[in-house]
Amino acid sequence: MTIDILMTGPMMAIVEDGLGAAGHTIHRLWQAPDREAFLAEIAPKIRGIATSYAHARVDPALIDRLPALEIISNFGVGYENIDAAYAKSRGIVVTNTPDVLTDETADTAMGLLLMTVRELSRAERYLRAGRWPQAPYPLTPASLTDRRLGIYGLGRVGKAIARRAEAFNMPIAYCGRTRQDVPWRYHASLVEMARDVDVLVAAAPGGAATRHAVDAEVLEALGPTGILVNVGRGSLVDTEALIEALESRAILAAGLDVYEDEPRVPERLIACDNAVLLPHVGSASIPTREAMARLTRDNLLGWFREGRALTAV
Repeated sequence: MTIDILMTGPMMAIVEDGLGAAGHTIHRLWQAPDREAFLAEIAPKIRGIATSYAHARVDPALIDRLPALEIISNFGVGYENIDAAYAKSRGIVVTNTPDVLTDETADTAMGLLLMTVRELSRAERYLRAGRWPQAPYPLTPASLTDRRLGIYGLGRVGKAIARRAEAFNMPIAYCGRTRQDVPWRYHASLVEMARDVDVLVAAAPGGAATRHAVDAEVLEALGPTGILVNVGRGSLVDTEALIEALESRAILAAGLDVYEDEPRVPERLIACDNAVLLPHVGSASIPTREAMARLTRDNLLGWFREGRALTAV
């Protein structure tokens, strides 16, 4: 049976080719010269959506235009680009791609931590600029030894970060909505945890509930020897407050892979020599992205073949 699927933006060939090979018809929203006319024509027959955080938001207005919609398959573990509560109220399944990107993102978090605390990016630029023959690179003001790690958002990625940090002999604390059955110290307050640690890693999901959770008060609590690492969502951090904290040296450094207005990064943030900035590459390896694409595809195929999604949220 041919199923009509709306794709909201470009995806890896694994998704498109896999759906096409199964005989399904893909409707590419981003290619439509007139989005409204395009949706008006195809809306009644769309039964599935393939989307991602980088694409158009799947909001109630779009969902309401698709009366036959059964499933929304999201490329990514975070799905704040989808109004999942509204979809559920309509009996529509929402899926994401957990687990397959956990290790890659946790590795990136630890890489950012090492790069910030030991100034590895700055040291490499120093060498490339030909400055080493004139003088050794200055001693870094901090070391990873004896640093305490606080994780905001102890989900799959947060736990993977904690396990890696244990190998570095770092005492671990975490902050989240509820206490979990883990051996690490729990804080109900993010400000209190920031006071208690030397490194704060943000790995929470995005959305209204967590927007600007890391604000000026949290950064002040982290203090002048503190380091912030964000591999969750850019919306977790108040960017203006972070820039001010970096410029004034209210915190020691920050390592970021995500930003509030990607791919646009404020010039003031780029100018901060105590910030390590990556272009959202936490899960950006070919093996990991291919695994995410396969799961995005297989959620749709599983639903339409067997009535079962592999990773419904």
